[in-house]
Parts: sequence; structure tokens; C-alpha cells
Amino acid sequence: MSSQDHLKETDTEARFEFKKEENSAFKSEKGLTEETVRVISEDKDEPEWMLERRLRALKQFQAMPMPTDWPEAPDLSEIDIDEIVPYIRPDIDVRGGVDDWTDLPEDIKDTFDKLGIPEAEKNALSGVGAQYESEIVYQNMQERWEEKGVVFCDMDKAVQEHEELVKEYFMTKAVPPSDNKFAALHGAIWSGGSFVYVPEDTTVEMPIQAYFRMNSEGMGQFEHTLIIAEEGSEVHYIEGCSAPKYSAFNLHSGGVEVFVGEDAHVQYSTVQNWSKNTYNLNTKRAIAEKGGRMEWISGSMGSKATMLYPSTILKGRGASDNHITIAFAGEGQDIDTGAKVYHNAPETKSTIESKSISKDGGRTNYRGLVHIADGAENSSTAVECDALMFDNESTSDTMPYMEINESKVDVAHEATVGKIGDEDIFYLQSRGLDDDDAKQMIVSGFIEPITEELPIEYAVELNRLVELEMEGSLG
Repeated sequence: MSSQDHLKETDTEARFEFKKEENSAFKSEKGLTEETVRVISEDKDEPEWMLERRLRALKQFQAMPMPTDWPEAPDLSEIDIDEIVPYIRPDIDVRGGVDDWTDLPEDIKDTFDKLGIPEAEKNALSGVGAQYESEIVYQNMQERWEEKGVVFCDMDKAVQEHEELVKEYFMTKAVPPSDNKFAALHGAIWSGGSFVYVPEDTTVEMPIQAYFRMNSEGMGQFEHTLIIAEEGSEVHYIEGCSAPKYSAFNLHSGGVEVFVGEDAHVQYSTVQNWSKNTYNLNTKRAIAEKGGRMEWISGSMGSKATMLYPSTILKGRGASDNHITIAFAGEGQDIDTGAKVYHNAPETKSTIESKSISKDGGRTNYRGLVHIADGAENSSTAVECDALMFDNESTSDTMPYMEINESKVDVAHEATVGKIGDEDIFYLQSRGLDDDDAKQMIVSGFIEPITEELPIEYAVELNRLVELEMEGSLG
């Protein structure tokens, strides 16, 4: 490795592993009680209907068991909600965040400077939102999109300024609190996140991004993302996540709801690099109307355990869904990811391409569901799962599940599992590469389907993160 390459990797490692002293304006007590929920809602000055929804979700959370009956599911026994701080409001004067980078407090600005957010905004994005702890601290959208009626703001601001839309869509159609225990937890104590509204026949030509950073030890982050793309519109949303490593565990339980109108197109890309003490338990779901097209592009690195299965309900004739996912598990990690697709209308189409890499005893698992309803004739689905292992201690499983209730459909499934071959490494070494560089080149080719779907800045970032994970340098 050249000194220049080592410097790049060291810089990338430093971007994610730094820590800041906690400096909050408001911090809730540990645990989850009705009083905590009321305090969060009051601090946000929310309307009564949102408080009522939070309290209903709290009751559902308390009544639902932990998901312990899933076969081969990650161990969640260490999670103790009573030890989690669910809400921390950073010390910033403007609620809902500032729209000028220079107005951020120095410690928060320095955090996002290290993560490269300002440069990404200048070079590749239509808009940026940055969340620190439980609140959005910076939000900006280029004027040319605002003039076309595109809305990109934090969820707390959306509750106040776009109340009717939020009231109609928020956790009522796509991800109700009754969906699972952690969706109910999210519904009770959600905070921050993004609201995106794209008017009819409007194409947002450059991606917009939100970056979520957990800085404090033993906290939970519960941001909510709500995207509404009207008929004929198009938007690409990128989500980035990171947290430094602490001895106490952190919990990330976000919620994502996407509504794809007729003939609209939404791409949702995620590059996550949580620390190895974070439990990452998200619920993400889209509903696609007639001719709508939904794409999920996901890169999951870091975390002690991840359970993440983005899903799409193909509601209208001719709607389509595409999933490309990559998961990386190293020592002590259990990354359980996959996809769910519900074909509820004729002529719908879905493709799922899952890539996983495991090393040093890590475990990856693809867990998926494809459901084709009676009457969804002429629909098609193709599922491909590829797993790459570095050693005999690592494991990789695939658990595809298909419910086919219609005969006039086209269904395909393919799965491959293998180790990096000695012959492949020998061949590359004969061309002048050392052992590490040969393995990294093989992995880079393996994950190319996801990197080619990302803007170049994020593709480069993902490859660097994978290289650091291979070396055991992160988290």
C-alpha cells in the first residue's frame, strides 16, 4: 500500500471514529414512559393529534413482545429500553435547523465538516439536511427547486407547516405502529428526519441527502422520513448514517414511508456506517401506484446487529420495484437484511439483488418475502442472492420466502455462496498485486452493482468503507 493510499484510508477512518463532548440544550430521562412521550411532544410544541398518535403507539409498544421467534434472528436480548436516552436536543438557537452552514455551532459544524457534508452539497446535491442527535440542525434546498414547489424540510417543521399532508400520511398507510414492536417504539418517540414533497410532473435532477449522526453514548435515534412523489414526478433521496463507538450500546430505530404516485419514480439510497455497539432496527416501506417505480439501494456496514427489510407494496397496475443491497459483517456482527415485495396488482414487476460479505466470524443473512396476490396476473419477480465469505468461521444464510397465489406469473430465484478463491487471488498476484489488494479488487467487483447506482462521491465513499471494514479498522 502506498503512503498516499494509507493516508486516504486513515482520513476516511478519522471521519467516522471521532467523538465530540456532549453539549445539549435539552435531554430527556432514560427509559420510555408516558411522561417521557409527553415531554418530547411538549418540547416540540406539537399539535394535540400528534401527541395522541404518540401515546397510542406507546401502548402498542408496551403490549407487543420482542421479535424472538424468528428463525436465526439476531440476538436483541442486550437491548434495554430503560437504559436508552430517547431524546437529545442539541444546543442550537434555531428550531428546525439553520439554512446557512456558517450559523451552526462550531462543534456541530466541525462534525459535519469531517463527514464531508458541505463538499457533497456543493458538488452533487440539490439539497441537504443534517441531523445531530435527535434534531435536524441544518436544512437547505436550492432555490430553483423551491420555486417549482418542491418541499424539503425537517419533519418537525413539516408537522407545523404542512400539517394536513403529514396528518394524512404519517404512520397511517405505509408503516402503522402496529406493524412491529420497533415501529411502535418509533411512533412513540420519533424525532427529526426529513419531509420531501415533489409536485406533479416535476423532476429533481440532482439527489437530495439527509445525514444522521449519533454523537452521545447510550442514546437512541428515531428519525422519520416521509417522501411524497406526486404523479409523473422523480426524485433521488440519499441517506447517510454514522456514530462513534462507545462501551454502552446505542439504538437506531428509524422509520421511512415513501408514496410513489402514478408514473412517478423514487430512488432511496442508504449508506450506513454505524459503530459496532449500535443496534440498527429500521422499518422502511413504500406504496407504488399505477406505473410507479420504486428503487431501494442499500449499503449496510457497521452495527452490532442490523434487522432491515425495505419493502414495497405494488398497489397499481404496472408498478415496479427494484432492490440492490450489500451487507458487510465482521467479527461480532450479525447483519440480517433483505427485502419484501407485495404484488397486489397485475403486470407488476420486482427484482431483488442481494450481496453480502462476511469475515472474521461475522454473520450475514438474506431474509426476504415476495408475495404475489390472486389476480396479479402477468406479474414477474427475480431474486438473486450472492454471498462471499473470507474464512471458515464466517457464515452466510439465505432465507427467501415466496407466496405465489396467482398462476400466470414469472418467478425466478438464484442463490450462490462461496469463499474468495485461492486461484483468483493467485491470478491477481501474478499480475503484481499483493494479497490485500487482490482481495479488495475482488470485493470491489462483487459490490459494483450497488456502487454504479450511486453518485460518484458516494460510490468512492462506499468502496473506502468496505476496504476499512476488511482491514478491521472501523468501529
